[in-house]
Order: sequence, then structure tokens, then C-alpha cells
Amino acid sequence: MRQLPDRNLAMELVRVTEAAALAAGRWVGRGDKIAADGAAVDAMRLMIDSVSMDGVVVIGEGEKDEAPMLFNGERVGIGVGPQTDVAVDPIDGTTLTSVGQPNALSVIALAPRGSMFFPGAAMYMEKIATGPEAADAIDITAPVGENIRAVAKAKGKRPEEVTVTILARPRHDDMIREIREAGARVFLITDGDVAGAIVAAIPRTEVDLLMGIGGTPEGVVSAAALKCMGGAIQGRLYPRTDEERRTLLDDGYDLDAVLHADDLAAGDDLFFAATGITDGYLLDGVTYWPDGATTYSMVMRSRSGTIRYVKSDHAFEKLERFSSIDYRP
Repeated sequence: MRQLPDRNLAMELVRVTEAAALAAGRWVGRGDKIAADGAAVDAMRLMIDSVSMDGVVVIGEGEKDEAPMLFNGERVGIGVGPQTDVAVDPIDGTTLTSVGQPNALSVIALAPRGSMFFPGAAMYMEKIATGPEAADAIDITAPVGENIRAVAKAKGKRPEEVTVTILARPRHDDMIREIREAGARVFLITDGDVAGAIVAAIPRTEVDLLMGIGGTPEGVVSAAALKCMGGAIQGRLYPRTDEERRTLLDDGYDLDAVLHADDLAAGDDLFFAATGITDGYLLDGVTYWPDGATTYSMVMRSRSGTIRYVKSDHAFEKLERFSSIDYRP
């Protein structure tokens, strides 16, 4: 039987994403996404070991021989407490960070041990996501127009009032055309589909749906967040090459299977935390002051359905007493 966390780890997790965002924020607009990601990984790895859990990274920076830390299978946390699967994305939107564009986040999600989906060789998946009002209306196997009409009906709107977020990629040209033919609006994003999925689930925003092909790891992280919010996500693995397809089939993956939120992040006690790196429609980014910085975060727990928004002021002089990370811009 899976062991459920019996304590609220939410505020411990937000310190992890705050640290990553503070470190990454030093690289906003500097054109070096590798350096930005490296700084965020270092800061997140240092802080995650203060969390009261026995965690294993399921969604991380890659396999052990490809990443020096936060790799898939790495043990994190203090080593005692609830046994958890951990999904991390120190920067969701490395390119956004490097060029100073909106919507870059640092994110982390937890689920009971053995309950997070491991994507294997599947780097990409088809996705559709929405909020609580239309959670039962979406169907990734249905035509685009049918989904838009179903969501519009569930939300008491006309199709012309529905807005769909989608990554700006050539592979989505046909889908974008179908969305517009159905009467809906398209909001194109260049990166950061975790933020896109969450915004589609938040009440009283302009966005009703996230659609298109994006990262599978981001899909798992999004599923944890959407379960906390009562929203829904569906996905299907999307192999990019024949070799990737063969590898997935050999590993036992069903490429026709529709993956729901419970398939991607099972259990009833999940946690999600995110901190803004650059300003966006979900969270404001890091603001630096001469002697410190301000961060803006959100943290959620599925068991209670609580969503907290956290504004934190950080003093560099005090941070430097216990952290080896350089947070100064």
C-alpha cells in the first residue's frame, strides 16, 4: 500500500522553488539559458534536502549519467518522513528566462511513492487541459471543434468566447486553424506549458483550455497541479521518431492509451509549488532590491484543495549565512 504524506509540506516546498527562482533570476535577459538552468538546479538541490520527506526524483533533469543532480532516481529530502515521488522543473521556460520574456517559473510537485507516471523515452505528449467547470467535458480523442463546443457549453459560454492556449510551433498550424474555425480565440505561447495548463484551470481568467503537443515531464507536473485545483488533463504519448516509438513499445507503453490526471499523478495527497522567475499571467517574477529580493509563489495541496499565494521578502545578508548560493544579481 502507498504511504500518504501525513503532514502539510506545502510551505517547505515553496522555499525550494523560491531558492531556484532567486538563483535563476540573476540570469534573466543574459542570453545564457544553460547558465540560468544550472543556477536554478544548484539552488533547488541545496534546498530540497531540507524538506521533511524521503523522496525519489521521478521527473528530473535526466538520467544519472546525463545530469549531476536532480537526476531521475536520485534520493532527496532529509531521508525520513513520508515516502514521495518528486517531480522538479527548476526552470519551466529556460528560453523565456534567457531572453527576459514572461511566464518563466520554478516548479516542484510531490505525490505518494509509486504514483507518478514515468515517461521513459517519451519526451512529448499530446495534451488537453481545463478547469473544474469543464473537467468532464474534454476528450483528447475528439475533434478540436467538438472539444471547444463542449467546453463552451459546460462553462455557459459561446464558442466565440472560448480561449485556447497553445505552444507556437509549426506542428500546431493545423490545430490553430481548427480552433479558429470553431470560433474560438488562440493565445500563443513560446514556452512554459505548465503555466499554460494552470492558467486554463484558474477561475475567472481569459483562458479556458490548453491544447497541443508539449513536454511529457511538464504534463506530469501539470497533472499534480490540476488535481489540486479540481481541473482535468488528458494526454497521449507522442513519439517523435521511429526509434523512439520502438523504444516505447519495447518498454511496454501503450501509445494509444489516453492518460488522465490519475494516471499521471495518482493519489489524493499531492503537493505543488511554483515561484515566478519572470513576470507572467500566473505569477510575478523576482524583483531585486539593493539588499534583497521579493518573490511571488503559489502552493497547493490536493487533499484540502487549498491554494495559497505567497509574497516573500528575502534579505541577502541573512541568506548568505546558511546558503552557498549567490542570489545577488
